[in-house]
Amino acid sequence: MDPLLILFLILFIIVAALAYKIGVHFGSMQRDVHWQGQIPGIKKDSIERSRASLGGQFSEQLAPYLPNFKYKPTECKFLGKPVDLIVFEGMDEKEVTEIVFVEVKSGGSELNGVQRKIRDAVKAGRVRWDEYRIPKDLTIRKEE
Repeated sequence: MDPLLILFLILFIIVAALAYKIGVHFGSMQRDVHWQGQIPGIKKDSIERSRASLGGQFSEQLAPYLPNFKYKPTECKFLGKPVDLIVFEGMDEKEVTEIVFVEVKSGGSELNGVQRKIRDAVKAGRVRWDEYRIPKDLTIRKEE
């Protein structure tokens, strides 16, 4: 093999490796500059979403005390998820006449998929009562 050809190949490999390294470094710098420009907007969006979420959670718990709420606050029990409130109408008089699931929404928010399915199950009458009894051997204190 011609020594000049070998030298040319070695030089080509070195230049190609160097070009690759420079390209990777340049691309990395461009990526960093791009994301540095995006960070303030991402932070602002995150803060706004967090505030909206906290405001919504606060509103859900405060709803029974707001004007035009149809039920007595003392008969409401807050769940939060998957529905916000369960109302036991008549509980104050010790005569529960109805159990109502209440989802609190504000603005243009809509029910999510699970909430729609719960609403549909309630409307279709697919609601029942169940009772669970803890096994006696778990509740009796054993003498040591």
